[in-house]
Amino acid sequence: MTEERVPERQAETIPPGEEVLGQFLGDEAFPVTWASEVEKQLFWVYDDLHIPHPVSPMFFDIGGWWLSCDHMFRRFGTPFAVDWLAKNVNGYVYTTAIPADPDLRVEGTEYSSRYGARVPRDRDYAATIGSYLDLTLPVYGEHFADWWRDRLRPEMERNFAYLEDRLDDADDLSLAELATVLEDAIDIHDRHWKIHWMLNFAQLSATLNLRAVMERTRGSIDEALLGRLQNSASDRNWDSIEALWRMKNEVRDDPALRAAVGDDGAGVAAALRSSDRGRRFIRERIEPYQREFGWHAVWSHEFIYPTRREQMEPILDLIRGYVESDYDFPLAIEAMRKDIAAAAEEILAGLSGEALEEMRAANAVNLRMAPLTPDHHFYIDQGANAHVRLVLIAIGRKLVEGGRLAQPDDVMFLRYNELRALIGDAASLGAREIVATRRAEREASMRIRPRDWLGTVTPTQLAFPYLANWGYPERFHRAASVDDRRITGIAGSPGQVEGVARVVQTIDEFDGVRDGDILVCQMTNPAWVVLFTRIAGLVTDTGGTTSHPAVLSREFGIPAVIGTSVATHRIATGDLIRVDGSAGVVEILQRAAGA
Repeated sequence: MTEERVPERQAETIPPGEEVLGQFLGDEAFPVTWASEVEKQLFWVYDDLHIPHPVSPMFFDIGGWWLSCDHMFRRFGTPFAVDWLAKNVNGYVYTTAIPADPDLRVEGTEYSSRYGARVPRDRDYAATIGSYLDLTLPVYGEHFADWWRDRLRPEMERNFAYLEDRLDDADDLSLAELATVLEDAIDIHDRHWKIHWMLNFAQLSATLNLRAVMERTRGSIDEALLGRLQNSASDRNWDSIEALWRMKNEVRDDPALRAAVGDDGAGVAAALRSSDRGRRFIRERIEPYQREFGWHAVWSHEFIYPTRREQMEPILDLIRGYVESDYDFPLAIEAMRKDIAAAAEEILAGLSGEALEEMRAANAVNLRMAPLTPDHHFYIDQGANAHVRLVLIAIGRKLVEGGRLAQPDDVMFLRYNELRALIGDAASLGAREIVATRRAEREASMRIRPRDWLGTVTPTQLAFPYLANWGYPERFHRAASVDDRRITGIAGSPGQVEGVARVVQTIDEFDGVRDGDILVCQMTNPAWVVLFTRIAGLVTDTGGTTSHPAVLSREFGIPAVIGTSVATHRIATGDLIRVDGSAGVVEILQRAAGA
């Protein structure tokens, strides 16, 4: 029996009568190739939250977070979306949520293959499935912290242990054996990201419940107080910072080590390797740190960037910075614990009876979930992606040894099935020529300034809950400032500060950040945490109030304006700026000399 194929819908993708708020289908500066009329009717958002630079072919094929989103929407029974697609436009990743519309036909790409976005057959799906979500979501919020501790985190740690054992033996494995390890790594990546979405919705449940209780018992929502209660003083990020602090103390108190840290990371590495004491410090401190905490890169979601596991120089730079500032970890962590405790008391103050108990219970769940934000970055956003990269690099080394590629990271410029064909048969494709062409294309893409969004914007599309992570709908509705010295964004962390701007785009620029600087960047992830011990304020191009830079700024108590879209283009290193994290405004008070 054959199923009747529903023809692709055209302009009817937008519900009848819904207002079109905006549309961009391409222009000479940023041309867009559309695969269908349906694609044009969707709202595509530039993924500067995760992949702000041109994407590698390998990552787009096997590494994207969007690859498991259909699982998330299916598991929870979401009425507002059923799949999430990605599109490569001029080298940059744009993504769009797919509504629960049985008639919708639009194609996506997974693992180098075309597939149709998953939509329900039932026309009543969106209208009826929401009750399932409403019923089950509180269960995730209440129990997920236990599931994470007792079942899911141990599972992920076992997966990593397996991959790390295989990586340790990589030199002795054949190319065919490493190919099977890659498939294992892809399966593990897929599983970890499915856990990610479970956690994501569990945290959403806890946060939404706390917001609802706060509004019901107090009459309004105190965003600053809510932000403080979502901070954490016990997680893998803090563990990493503590380990760096301990190494800093050892260097500070040892004249031989202290003498070696006067240069940049490469210079420190050379100095340490030149003495018995330095070599012992690398062996006993740096290498164990790399094995435990080195599973991330400056942009953790992309495979192109080397991890700390591969390069010790960035770690040495951080230690040197900690020595210079004499960073006090116990003081910082104790201040965080006290602030969380004070916020927990503040949210209960003045309540009594049922209202008091309801608030206490809601906040208890919220506080248990708070550490899972940085922890899931450690095990999933960073860890799962980094382990896939290291397996790919191991395969790349074998291909270099066999004369099939010029350097190990050339594998990132192949598509998934191209790599597998090359592994199977050296003569299957001109890999070196393909890699050279794609490296050149990526360099050309770096000179293009991507747009914030593409396609068609409607109120329904802007209401998609996850877009808040990118700062929507605020970023869409924000009018361009007529004053080039005033930049408007989203209030990410309260307070005001004036200082010198330091624009950072790459890990090579981390070392230039000094105590008291105001960091200006596209986005942050956990690899950037160490900079927060130095900076006085933060300004980003992307992000919303629940994004990584906003959460981390609140944890460290520094003012932040996020989701500006233009900060790294309008602000230059050396500019004197004022950051108002309460109002979401940045003012350029004085341009840098020569700017």
